[in-house]
Amino acid sequence: MTLECDWVKRKFAIIGHKAPSSGNLSLNDLTGLSGRMDVLVRAINAALFISHGIRKNSQIILHLMGGNERPRRVMFDGNTLTGVRSDERSIAGHIKSLLKLRLPPIGHWEEVSTGVFHSSGGILETVTEWENDDVNISILDIDGRNLNNNNFNLNNRSMGFILSDDSPFTINEISILSKFKKIKLGDTWLQGHSCITIVHHIIDSNIIS
Repeated sequence: MTLECDWVKRKFAIIGHKAPSSGNLSLNDLTGLSGRMDVLVRAINAALFISHGIRKNSQIILHLMGGNERPRRVMFDGNTLTGVRSDERSIAGHIKSLLKLRLPPIGHWEEVSTGVFHSSGGILETVTEWENDDVNISILDIDGRNLNNNNFNLNNRSMGFILSDDSPFTINEISILSKFKKIKLGDTWLQGHSCITIVHHIIDSNIIS
């Protein structure tokens, strides 16, 4: 099977259950006071950054569900992204800045810097938007089926992958995502950024059997 990998749009969505949606973010404690923001930052790095460049065909949405305010979604779009370095502190600094901004309404993505957007909403809003854009959606879950051509449609030019942070999906999230196929990348629990790297590798090398 021949695949023009550069034309396959990869969309990633990661849920940060404890990551604050508003307020302050401690750049000196991304693992603790910042609600495991380190997990989300590494996911951004894996989704977008390559040696000496950015993946133009990749996009990632963070779902910031922690704190006492409404959930916030933050999108980094590799097609237009500029001004963000690949180190964790730089990425977290961009998130820190937008946490002080007023939340846009659900369904409206407001650009805060080139290639960085935010909006209200949670994973339901994201999957609804993806479905409207005809994105082929998969859940990365160790309880899913092994990756193969039957559950990983490489013919679709826009593919979406949903994963959680260091916490499992909630009951409500499981209900929302239940209609989508679950795929696994092996029999060992992997960190989110590792899963994203493997997905890129599989698409780039077209090694599905």
